[in-house]
Formats: sequence, structure tokens, C-alpha cells
Amino acid sequence: MFILLPFAMLAGLIAYASLPVEPQSWALVAVGLAVLALVVALRASTILPLLGLLAAFWAGVCLLPLHGFWFGTEMLRYPAYGAYSARVDAIVSATESTRRIIISDLTPFDGARALPIVRARLVTPPTPPLAPGDTIEAKVRLAPVPGPVLSGSFDGQFHAYFAGVGAYGIVTSGFSKTGSGAQFDPGRVVEQLRMGIGARIAGVLDGASAAIGRAMVVGDQSEITDETREVMAQSGLAHIYSISGLHLSIVAGGVFWLMRWLLAAIPPVANRWSVKKVAAVTGLIAAGGYLLLAGGVGNIPALRSTMMLGLIFGAVLAGRRALTMRNVAIAALAIMVIDPASVFRASFQLSFAAVVALIGIYEMPRSAPRGNRNWMARMGGSLWAAAATSLIAGMATLLFSAYHFQQTAPLSVVGNVLVLPVVSLIIMPFGVLSVLAMPLGIEKPFVAIMGWGIDRMVDGAVLVAGWSAGLTGNPLLTVWALIIGLAALAWFAFLPTRWRLAGPLLAVPLVLLFGLDHRPDVLIADTTQAVAVRQGEAMGLVTGRGGSFAVNVWSDHYQEEIADTFEGARCDRLGCIARTPEFSIAVIKNAAAFAEDCGLHDLVVARLRAPVTCKGSLVIDSEDLQAGGVQWLRWDGSAARFDLRTAIPNLNRPWRVAR
Repeated sequence: MFILLPFAMLAGLIAYASLPVEPQSWALVAVGLAVLALVVALRASTILPLLGLLAAFWAGVCLLPLHGFWFGTEMLRYPAYGAYSARVDAIVSATESTRRIIISDLTPFDGARALPIVRARLVTPPTPPLAPGDTIEAKVRLAPVPGPVLSGSFDGQFHAYFAGVGAYGIVTSGFSKTGSGAQFDPGRVVEQLRMGIGARIAGVLDGASAAIGRAMVVGDQSEITDETREVMAQSGLAHIYSISGLHLSIVAGGVFWLMRWLLAAIPPVANRWSVKKVAAVTGLIAAGGYLLLAGGVGNIPALRSTMMLGLIFGAVLAGRRALTMRNVAIAALAIMVIDPASVFRASFQLSFAAVVALIGIYEMPRSAPRGNRNWMARMGGSLWAAAATSLIAGMATLLFSAYHFQQTAPLSVVGNVLVLPVVSLIIMPFGVLSVLAMPLGIEKPFVAIMGWGIDRMVDGAVLVAGWSAGLTGNPLLTVWALIIGLAALAWFAFLPTRWRLAGPLLAVPLVLLFGLDHRPDVLIADTTQAVAVRQGEAMGLVTGRGGSFAVNVWSDHYQEEIADTFEGARCDRLGCIARTPEFSIAVIKNAAAFAEDCGLHDLVVARLRAPVTCKGSLVIDSEDLQAGGVQWLRWDGSAARFDLRTAIPNLNRPWRVAR
């Protein structure tokens, strides 16, 4: 039952996030004490494992409130303008033109108002150079953190709150560095090291090679272009430039293998020491160092992989079996305790699903490998292992990637078989050698070879993406598809026999029955004028501007272009009217139009407050948009009315911003 503890805790996290109101602290404590008392009273009972799952569930319910109490922040509710000084906490990303940083200790001057927020994310000019601990001054424009652009999509307010970030902003003028942090601050030292390594890589490589090289060595993906991301995603290779289990396994496993080989070659050492255990300690150190370069605990895939490697090397030190589902459960529990909000991000779900699937297949009965194989048989076995690993991980993450990214890579197995040998034998080894050579100033040949490997990897991605053209679309999924997928994953992890495959197989018809979503007939933006209406198989804008952030997200999510205009719409100074064969819509710009349009159309949209006398139509006014955010509507022909969803279900949670 220990295997199910992370799933029970995950269910508790989902239950808390889904509550319509924030629970009272005393109620959480009271229920927690009752569950604890029940466990103690029935500790000798046969139902103790079930009580353990109940305790894990309630721990999950309480984790996010605890993190909110310790790390949460008051959210900015109104835009703020003025001059502020602040401390730099982290450098999120940096390009040649802009830089994103996290700041704290905001102190107003020159008449600016004090702000209740703990930290803010700020877009700054690329100069002067900054590191954690530095102090800055600037005139800034801060704004409330935006909510989700669609129901069920990434919720920036939720994640910003638990990260302690209460506002997003941009420097308008007067940006300067006014002080430096302590030279021996560990965070500052690590960040300067990461920036220095990234600069040395960029000094040798350029273009996509430099961007991907920095991403794979120090975890900085800010320079990777949208075109490169699209090609890598279509070919199923986007995971390669995100530091995770593949990279850490190559680095730490390579160091483990090399150290064991070197020590075993020295007879006095091999006879006196446990060479395997010494090599395991060296591998642990290598994994920890790589985690620091990858961004530390903020990089959840790298953190999860480092924990798994720690458990694997720890098992080697203890003389125990290393690859077990129990170790996966321990790593998942640790990450949930450290950063519970991360379970709602795609990175955690994808990495957790892939590892559970790979370990589960590894644990299943299989025939013993043949001994004394020739080099061709070993090479064929390596290619088969790469293909099988890619296929298993791809199948396990298919549902989650389809939900979060609305895109699948049907030829990902082919892409990984083509590219992984280059990654394993050229890119990562020479990346490690280049970092080790940097103190001596002789890294250029190693970086150049790594860059050559990256170019070949991108060539392979372009080739496979071309083969995948027209095959990467997928049906739209609801949040129920994710819940079904997590339940199937729990079944797969829990059962040790071949019956574990029944869970994923059963999930397929359940997703088809309950997990498929519909396309909207109307989309209404909350912060812009965009109102998109479906006409036939396409959508067009009745009001608003094409190319805006909301319109681009809608187009990407639903995998269809949204035209800049709606054919047949009629507009004047009072508003716009759009008609389809099924329904009609009025978009009101002036209050004088309410008297004419209310009751005459199926939907009335206004950025103004609608009068109480406006009846007979579904009315969405300024108060609805402020409370619910983006509005999703679908016409129900049988009932002659719209079904409505809001991106923000309610404003009763501490991370919500009522503008």
C-alpha cells in the first residue's frame, strides 16, 4: 500500500484546489487530529493500510494551505506605477534584449505607494549584469498576475501565489544597479557560475546550437526560439533540452561507471575498498552538482531525477535493489512536500508518469539476457532499448502531453532512436568535458564538438518533424481525462503482475467516453476586446484584434486559425451584431444600445455594467468578466441556450485577484 501513498496525497491536493471556498484552519487541524487519533486507535487493525491512505489524502489537503501560510503572498489587485528599490532574488531568464528577474523587499521612493506583495516578477533591460543579492532601483509598472486564459489551462495566479510572487511588472525607466550582494552567498555564487558557463558556451556556438547547449548544461531555455521548440515538439524530442532524468542519468551514471572502471584498474585500491560504493558516492556528488547548474530545487524534473538517483545510489551503498516502485513513491512524496503546487504543472505529471511506466515495465518478468554477445548484437540491443524506452515513456505521457500542449508526436520513437545515441555519446559527454575544461580555458574544442552534436540532433528533429506533418493533432481533453490517467497510473504502479497493464487499457475507453471536450461557439476575453464566434468550421473576431495574446492562445489550444473579422458582422458606434444560423450575438460598446439589444439576441456582451432591466438574453457584462475571466460558450440547440464555462470558477481563494 506504500506505493499508493503519493497517489492518495495527490488526490488530497486536487481536492483542496477544487474547493469552492478556502477551508478554515481550525477545520483542517480538527480533521487531521481526528484522522491521527483513528490511526493510533486502530494501529493493530487490518484496515491500518487504508487509514494510512486516508492520512496521506488529508496531508495532501493540508499541504497547500501550509505552503500558502509560509510562502504565499498578498496578490496585487490594482496596477501600480512609481519608483522602487528592490533586492534581486533570482534571474529567471535572459536574452540579448530583455531579462526576467524575481525581486523582493520593494521599497517605494519619490512618492510611490507601498505595496503589500512579498515578491514580483520584473522584465528589465539586459544590462547592467545582475546576480542574486544585488539591489536595483527603477521606475516600474506593476500589474496584477493574470488568470488562466481558458478553463482548465495553466493558472498563473495559482502558481505565482505559492511562489510568493504577487505581481508582474516591467521597468519603464531609470533602471540601475545600486548595490551588490554578499560575495559568499551560495545562491549568488551558483547563479554567477551558471551565467559564466552559459556565456562561455555562447562565445563558441551561435544560433540554435548555443541556445540548446545552454539549456542542456545550465537549464537556461530563454534563447530557444519558437521555431526550434515547435520542431523539437513535433519530433518528440522536446524533452532533450529540458534537464531531467536522461541528462542526470548520463552524467551521474557516466561518472559512476568511469570512477568504478578507474578504481578497479588499480589492484591495491580494488582489493581494499568497495569500488562500487566509492563510485556511487562520486555519482551522487555529480548529480548534486548538475542539479545546482540546472537551477536547483526550482527545476522539478531535475529535482525528481536527482532524488531518484540519490535513492538508486543509496541502494547501492546499502546493498539493496536500486530500481523499485517504492523508490519512485519516496521521490514523489518528497517533491509533493517540498513543492506541492508543482503537481499541477505539466513537468511533474510528465516526468512522474514516465518514471512509473519505465520502472513498472522493468519490474515485470522477462527472460535473462544472453551472455557473450558480439558487438553487433550489443549495438542492436542498445537500439532496441532506446526504442522501447521511448515507446514506453511516450505512451505513458501521451494523455498528459495531449491535455497540456494539444499536440502529440506520433513518430517520437523514430526521433529518439535517431537522436539519443548522439545525445548519449557526443552532446552530454562533451558538455561535461567542456565544463571541466573551463577553469583551464581550453573548453573551445569540447564545446565545438558538443555544438556539432546539437546540430545533428536538430537535423534529425527537422527530418522527423517533416515525416510527422499532418499527424500531430489530437482531440481536446477535459480535466476528467487527467483524473482517469492518474487512476490508471495508480493501478499500474500498485499491481506487480501483468494485470497492471489492465489499468491503462481500461483508461482508453473511459477517456473516449468521459474525457473528450467540445470546441466553443463563442469565446470572450476578459482583459481585451476580443470576442470570437464560430461560423461553420471556423471562428472569427466580432470585436478585438487578431494576434493578441488571448487570441493566439485560443488558436493554439483549439488548433485552428481565428480570422481577424467575422463575416457578416455589422458594427456601428453603439456596438456590433453577429448572426449565425443557430444564434445571434450583440456586443455593446455604448450604454444606449442596451434598450435596443436586450431580449432581441441570444447573447449580449458588454464591457459595461448591464442594467437590471436587461432580460430575455444571456448577458455577460463587466462584473461577469471581472469575476469569471475568459468566458467559454457552446450553443445547445436542443435547449436553445448557451452552455457557459468561466476560466476562473470563483474568487474565494487567496490566489484569486478580483480586478
